Amino acid sequence: MADVRKVIIIGSGVAGLTAALYSARANLKPVVLEGIQPGGQLTITTDVENYPGFPEGILGPELMNKFREQAQRFGAVCLNQTVSKADFSVKPFKIMADGKTYLGEAVIIATGAGAKSLGLESEKKLMGYGVSSCAVCDGFFFKDKDLIVVGGGDSAMEESTFLTKFARKVSVVHRKDKLRASKIMQEKAFKNPKIDFIWNSEVVDIIGERESGVKGAVLKNLETGKTFEKPCQGVFLAIGHTPNSEPFRGQIETDTIGYIITTNGTTATNIPGVFACGDVVDHRYRQAVTAAGTGCMAAMDCEKYLEELD
Repeated sequence: MADVRKVIIIGSGVAGLTAALYSARANLKPVVLEGIQPGGQLTITTDVENYPGFPEGILGPELMNKFREQAQRFGAVCLNQTVSKADFSVKPFKIMADGKTYLGEAVIIATGAGAKSLGLESEKKLMGYGVSSCAVCDGFFFKDKDLIVVGGGDSAMEESTFLTKFARKVSVVHRKDKLRASKIMQEKAFKNPKIDFIWNSEVVDIIGERESGVKGAVLKNLETGKTFEKPCQGVFLAIGHTPNSEPFRGQIETDTIGYIITTNGTTATNIPGVFACGDVVDHRYRQAVTAAGTGCMAAMDCEKYLEELD
């Protein structure tokens, strides 16, 4: 039988490692199961300029290394394990990862959410080098540039409108001939002189190299089948996010999309002793600094729960 840990943290992004830091400092000896992408979304980001405390900016992977080192300094154990299943019907809780079973008195879920992708090789290659899924994070780097935003919902309209603060022109590429965004968001975008729309089209390739950035995109008109090149210096994906909550479905309460629901302004889930934080909960802000805040909250909620058990 595996040792029973005070707290198991699932996920190693900003939220998970902040929870690990606070848990370790509370002498809870947390074990962090890092997941398929240790360090989370920021490890595929280049410059991070909006995280407090780094006036000159910092590379995403470097920032996450600092998070991990700080948590480990106080005793957090980080394991390169990916969780496939959890059993919250028994105490201690059972977490299955890469053929091993971990037992915990409490669990913090910090598995994040992934931006939906177009599935293009060029998209993967240029992610962080002109391709982005976060206008708030990266918009500043595209001053006076021509940009493409892919999507037709509220997120796409919000991203497009925000990017006009920096960009020269924003072209929204949408597969249909009308938006699915709310009426008020549509009106706001239609009235913005910096935003235009390319209807009934999809991005089938992105042109550029990591060294020089994005140069353009290849678009396909879905009515005619014809392709054409659209010059641009950045492509922003706004086609939604998928919360990484699959291993917990059927046990943890989620919304219709899969975001974990927490209760009473805390990080507590519907199962006592199981907490959730970061982007697997947050479908609105999705920022590193807000993830860190909820990671802190989860660790404190978890500590209180364990104290009450004793």
